[in-house]
Amino acid sequence: MDVPLYDDLDGQVALVTGATRGIGKAIADGLVSHGATVYAGARDPADVTAADRRAVELDVTDDAEMAAAVDRIEAESGRLDVLVNNAGVMDTREPLAEMPTDAIDRTFETNLRGPTVLTKHALPLLLDRPGGRVVNVSSGLGAITERQSGGMPAYRVSKTGLNGLTRYLNGEYAAEGLLANSVCPGYVQTDMTEDSAPRTPEKGAETPVWLARFRPEAPSGEFWRDRERKSW
Repeated sequence: MDVPLYDDLDGQVALVTGATRGIGKAIADGLVSHGATVYAGARDPADVTAADRRAVELDVTDDAEMAAAVDRIEAESGRLDVLVNNAGVMDTREPLAEMPTDAIDRTFETNLRGPTVLTKHALPLLLDRPGGRVVNVSSGLGAITERQSGGMPAYRVSKTGLNGLTRYLNGEYAAEGLLANSVCPGYVQTDMTEDSAPRTPEKGAETPVWLARFRPEAPSGEFWRDRERKSW
């Protein structure tokens, strides 16, 4: 799809959650390759070994760490242009009647509450100049236009909620220059998919990185896969 993009992100700052492996690392790699200063969120910063990004301690289930990560970015860089809410977990894949409640809580806390609270803290920086971007890494499993069956209830509902966050951010803050989009990276080879997926993390990262390059006049409030709008 032909949309206005930054050719490079030199001078811009991005924060990627869950950036130590899989799709998150590939997204961080892509943003670095486009010239961005990338803060790589990790529960253990020692897991971020690449010298071309800044490791930041960030567990999206820890409120203090989320606030501290944004405070550090403001103190060091004075700006935040892109937030990629990538960190996520899978539930136990059982039907709802069989799923332990603590698995539901853990999935919602990581996949939905974490991105919501982190975005809350990041909004002042993202709104400081036109064209701040929020990219929410969602899933087609959360699309309410699809038949919701086949297990994974907590994961599905958490991603439906993440799509709701995207729509809210667009509705509330688009007039202030914020771009918020959701993206399904496809079925990607990660710890979550247990090596059963056909897509590489690099392929899964292509559209999130593309969304992170959107200029202020680009689309917002949409759900994407392979650079095409998808039904929610």
